[in-house]
Amino acid sequence: MVWTSGIWTVKPGREDEFAAAWTEFAAWSLGEFPGSRAWLLRRRDEPRVFMSIGPWPSDEIVATWRGSAGVQGRIRRIREMLDGFEPRTFDQVVEIV
Repeated sequence: MVWTSGIWTVKPGREDEFAAAWTEFAAWSLGEFPGSRAWLLRRRDEPRVFMSIGPWPSDEIVATWRGSAGVQGRIRRIREMLDGFEPRTFDQVVEIV
């Protein structure tokens, strides 16, 4: 299992706009790339900082998703709302359920 994550620092006053745009982006991603899931979290002590995280079935699907025109266009629009963005990719090491 592959996990993608992002730390999104949103410009002041654009938090709700960002959350709506991210929701559309995630919904589009889930529709186009079945098998993925996504969460958006918000820091309690810094409400302009969000973290997204989600599992993917394979590296190949992540690469195809990241390279797609749909992702590129949506990220470009979201970046206008941001002061910073740090994307990351992780490998699952342990799962406790």
